[in-house]
Amino acid sequence: MGATQDLARFLVETHSERIPKAILHEGIRCLINYLAVALYAARDPSLDILLDVFKEEGGKPLATVVGAGRRTSLQNAALANGYLGHLEDYDDTHFPTVIHPSSPTLPAALAVGERQGASGRDFLAASVLGMEACCRVGMAIHPYHYDEGWHITGTCGVFGAVGAAGRLLGLDTPCMVHALGIAGTQAAGVREVFGSMTKPFHPGRSAQSGVLASLLAKGGFTSTTAILEGRRGFAAVLSSKHDLSKATDALGERWELHRNGLKPYACGVVNHPLIDAMVAMRSAPGVTPQAVEHVNARVHPLVLELVDRQHPQVGLEGKFSYQHCMAVGLVDGAAFPAQYTDARVKDPVITGLRDRISATADSSLGEDQAVVRLTLKDGRSYDQRVEHATGAPENPMTDAQLEAKFRTLTGDVLPKAQAEALLAALWEMERVEDVRTVVALTRMPRRRHRA
Repeated sequence: MGATQDLARFLVETHSERIPKAILHEGIRCLINYLAVALYAARDPSLDILLDVFKEEGGKPLATVVGAGRRTSLQNAALANGYLGHLEDYDDTHFPTVIHPSSPTLPAALAVGERQGASGRDFLAASVLGMEACCRVGMAIHPYHYDEGWHITGTCGVFGAVGAAGRLLGLDTPCMVHALGIAGTQAAGVREVFGSMTKPFHPGRSAQSGVLASLLAKGGFTSTTAILEGRRGFAAVLSSKHDLSKATDALGERWELHRNGLKPYACGVVNHPLIDAMVAMRSAPGVTPQAVEHVNARVHPLVLELVDRQHPQVGLEGKFSYQHCMAVGLVDGAAFPAQYTDARVKDPVITGLRDRISATADSSLGEDQAVVRLTLKDGRSYDQRVEHATGAPENPMTDAQLEAKFRTLTGDVLPKAQAEALLAALWEMERVEDVRTVVALTRMPRRRHRA
């Protein structure tokens, strides 16, 4: 039996009772985190571009766009919600692949789950199995696929989306095999678009592709039965090296979802140890932005490849500038969405400090590690080493920290009572009889655009 068959069997035949409680709890945490980020992002004017296209084309109102008070087709809802989940770059991250598994997977599950009136437990089981599949496929092609320029969330995301959507639609194993094939041939997304609206478009398209693949397979549409392992299949074509045993070994026994981290900062995850270091040093004697002579960091080589932008021009680019992330960490002591606006990247205090920040690659450091030296103009210097960034699997956000993030992001989007009712319902997801009652709590009759 090949990798595609093994993965399909895992997605279809794993009984929800066999999923460990800790994994189901992590699935709930992912859902809370995803909805907090998506609801906040729903205020962004760029969502109107998608909504205007949906309105122009029409579509049966079957599923909800989070935070928009709008219902549209299953595919459109998955696309919009996947976009919103990743727009702020504040979603989860799987180590070491840097896949963001929630943003392609959960929107597909939400669309189909709402349409089907799925129970919270069925929704949760489908979601964690889909996210696991997404991460497993990523492990099989890591790191070569990403290094060659593919956006791994966009490509591997289709497997999470189709896994979750297909399970909720009740696909049997042969149908799921074909659904994986239909989804896998739609895998796309290149890193050249990072720093633009098209980066979050990738998980949106993955979610949309997964829903479409599931619907087609349910209707009898066919595809290859070896999309993962085929000679011209996903792994062979999209990665110079691969090991598909990593996609299937110990499925249901060893869970990659344990290696998934939730973000405390609204930017690329490789920036996080640097922000931790700057936040820690801002209280040292004599440290002010004006007193800093120079800041130098030793970082994992991926930092310089991904986020070396000395002078970002717009807020989205600031998320991919380690210089900007370190500057706001020192000046503001935070890296929330407010630190990544167009105005903030042009602030003269921030831009002046960015000019005095540099980094060098150190292959002995992990992606969640950094060593930072801050030197003041009077000659004093401070060193800070971060062993594991906040939010990394070895230093995870607590449930209390996650709740604080949820309340911060939803505070200006939902009425307080509605936000608290949503949070309470999410923690009790396993007992929810119909996921539509939860989805209803994400709707706003009128969107409030970001100031």
